[in-house]
Amino acid sequence: MTDSIFALIAEELGRIAADKGEVLPPLTADSRFLDGDLPIDSLDLATLLVVLEQRTGQDPFREGFRQFTTVGELAALYTVPA
Repeated sequence: MTDSIFALIAEELGRIAADKGEVLPPLTADSRFLDGDLPIDSLDLATLLVVLEQRTGQDPFREGFRQFTTVGELAALYTVPA
């Protein structure tokens, strides 16, 4: 399941970057969202979370914010019960 979530995150990040005229660098599980090489800001990240909820039917933040800084950490939130 983590691989499919990772692929979905990569797809959406690519779309977000392209919409901004940016090129998404190759993603790894260690790619950092806001302080790394990804061309996204906090609004883009919020958009990503909404799209993930719509496409997966899961909301790991329903009970409150859960800390994550990397693509791998976010993917893991969708593979364990929230």
